[in-house]
Amino acid sequence: MGNAASELTGTGNRNSRRKYPDWIIIATLASGGIAVSLEKTAVVPLLPEYPRVFGVTSDDVSWLVTVTLLTAAVATPIVSRLADMFGKRRMLLIAMAMMVVGAFTASLGGTFFWALVGRAIQGFSGAVIPVGISILRDALPQRKIAGAVSLMSASFGIGSALGLPLSGFIYENLGWQATFWVVGLIALVIFAAVVIVVPESRVRTPGRFDYEGALVLSAAMTALLLAISKGGVWGWTSDAILGLFAAAAVLLALWFPMELRKGQPLVDLRTSARRPVLLTNAATVLVGFAMYANMLVTTQQLQLSKESGFGFGLSVLVAGLTMIPAGLAMVAAAPLSAFVTNTFGAKATMVLGCAVMAAGYMSRVILVHTVTGIIIGAVIISVGTAVAMAAMPTLIMSNVPLTDTAAANGVNTLLRSVGTSTCSAAVATILASITIRVDGTVFPGVDAFRGIFAMAGFAALLATGISCFIPRSVRREATHPALHAEPGQTQPPPVDAKQEIMVTGTLLADDGRTPVPGGVVLATDRQGQQVDWDRADERGRYAVVLPGDGQYLLIATQHQWRPVSETLTFPGVPHSHDIRFKARLTLTGKITHNNRPVDGALVVLVRPSEGKTIAVHSDNTGNYELPLPRPGTYILTVVEPDGATSHTRRVTLPAPNTLIDLELGTEPPTTGLRI
Repeated sequence: MGNAASELTGTGNRNSRRKYPDWIIIATLASGGIAVSLEKTAVVPLLPEYPRVFGVTSDDVSWLVTVTLLTAAVATPIVSRLADMFGKRRMLLIAMAMMVVGAFTASLGGTFFWALVGRAIQGFSGAVIPVGISILRDALPQRKIAGAVSLMSASFGIGSALGLPLSGFIYENLGWQATFWVVGLIALVIFAAVVIVVPESRVRTPGRFDYEGALVLSAAMTALLLAISKGGVWGWTSDAILGLFAAAAVLLALWFPMELRKGQPLVDLRTSARRPVLLTNAATVLVGFAMYANMLVTTQQLQLSKESGFGFGLSVLVAGLTMIPAGLAMVAAAPLSAFVTNTFGAKATMVLGCAVMAAGYMSRVILVHTVTGIIIGAVIISVGTAVAMAAMPTLIMSNVPLTDTAAANGVNTLLRSVGTSTCSAAVATILASITIRVDGTVFPGVDAFRGIFAMAGFAALLATGISCFIPRSVRREATHPALHAEPGQTQPPPVDAKQEIMVTGTLLADDGRTPVPGGVVLATDRQGQQVDWDRADERGRYAVVLPGDGQYLLIATQHQWRPVSETLTFPGVPHSHDIRFKARLTLTGKITHNNRPVDGALVVLVRPSEGKTIAVHSDNTGNYELPLPRPGTYILTVVEPDGATSHTRRVTLPAPNTLIDLELGTEPPTTGLRI
């Protein structure tokens, strides 16, 4: 989530940018999400067959899943950030094209190596869903966003449910290569549909791409997810796994301060640390963990041999067909998600979805002996998954700058992948640890499945608790109830005519020329309702998106300057407006000796945790003035003019315009300062 100023491209009216009805755009983007999940799950039912097909080991075959996971983890935040910078539709098309190229590479190559290369290329399509959701926010009328986002979010589960029986049917009738051909052709058709019907987003964030941050994050996530994915195979205490975890920890320890220093980071950690975003992302990891258990274990349980005593011995195709009700339930849950979000807000939707998932897993612990019971439990969990996943993008987009929605959704998707990967490793470990032996054959025990369901249910319950603490968004959600008010009630301009405008500019010092970096610009409407905000980059550039023409209040803050505000009327076209700070916040004081001012004393302020110093000399009246640093504990040192004697005090700066007078040769007050 970068901080570069943004620009508005294209025409000003939503309707002039596209000719197709909203439902066609929604269907096209949701189909893209379904295609991505089809691609991810198509190989899963065939993993037991691939060792015979390719003449490799089962461990080798598992790389067909692992390599896609790794490339998706690397590509998703990068492609999402590039979408904010260079156009969401453009990057969506590139991601879809990679899916097509990967599918055809795997099928035409005909060997395990080329199948592996193709699956790696397909991993770049992981950004389709987060970028698609951001396009929906930019392109659709506000009253339609909730339902569209719900369907787009649920597309992952829908495609997964359809992919299991589809891949089994294709493999049994057309061979393994056809599974890649079909996915590639579906992606090609959707690619063409995107070219024709999906408009390019008008909101962009130009600037320098954070290559260093992308490289370090990619290496860290590769090490982390590889360790999680292969821990059960290589051994959790093996040197390789411990080394990968250590490498991930070291790389992330380097990456966090690197991103905090950048004006245009790959991931805006300050925004990510805001409570609504942080808690939503934390819950996302747990939801990803919980939902994946349902997808992983259900078909395994149904395919388990009857000799185990509780398996059903279903074929790959039939077991996959039993997941179709769960996929259809996710489609049916989209209107429910939209209704709850429109009526009560995205937080309530998130809490409801996580709670339903937890209830579903409670039923799975009990209903393990009949196919009907398993299907009922899977359907309940799928409904909860669809509802919870629909709320995540709305919560994220309501709490980040509108110019960073794709990047923020990309990070959210990446964290969901961390949850699913962790779940996969945990499930494999439990199934291998809790076993029974029947006539010399080892099967997972029924307690293994119950343990998995209990673990996933606990994760969903924990996500429910975290979601309860997500604050209400200070900016009106795209699906806020006020947008659906009854006639006669206060509401914004007509939502069927989305005519957002971009306001860009630079934060300037009081001289009107020097840029002020790191400030925050907040835009509100005439009722004081926040509509957008942005954090200025290292050159002081900012950008905010306004819902239409009219009068708005812009408030600018920066820790070294007094806040300023301006009430402005903007026309319905892109506009540039620089904001000028008027008064610098300072740390001032007077250096005296025997009640006489000291001229030329060196005053040095240093924060021990940062090691940075600010230094000035006192004037002929003994007064000094320093730019006010951020609140915290500092060391204030005064060196007398002869340079032979120094005096040091520990001071705490809790408030602006702090006055610290020092009488040399005397003990300071206990606080070291006077305000």
